[in-house]
Amino acid sequence: QVQVVESGGGLVQVGGSLRLSCVASGRIFSSTTVGWFRQAPGKEREFVAHISWSSGATYYADAVKGRFTSSRDNAKNTVYLQMNSLKPEDTAVYYCATTTVYFPESYYRMSQRYDSWGQGTQVTVSS
Repeated sequence: QVQVVESGGGLVQVGGSLRLSCVASGRIFSSTTVGWFRQAPGKEREFVAHISWSSGATYYADAVKGRFTSSRDNAKNTVYLQMNSLKPEDTAVYYCATTTVYFPESYYRMSQRYDSWGQGTQVTVSS
């Protein structure tokens, strides 16, 4: 099973940028998909983006489309989430997670489809 660890969170002002990293270890299959989710206080965990480990294909939630970009560096076993034009509503704990099961694209937007989660990294956007 793949283990993942996130890093890169912090405090940033409105309009600023942060880059999160998700380092994977263990057996990484070509079918692996890495999902990014976030959870704000008092709210449910929500989908942010997912990226295919093999093809690099990415999909985004409407709330972050055009501002966030996910990429991967297979040589470093790392997936990134570049977050630009940050807003106060982006404040949350951000998690990366993996699954090795092939699903229809929409399924990857559901947190219950993932079986390995990191501990999360806090992102706070101040106004």
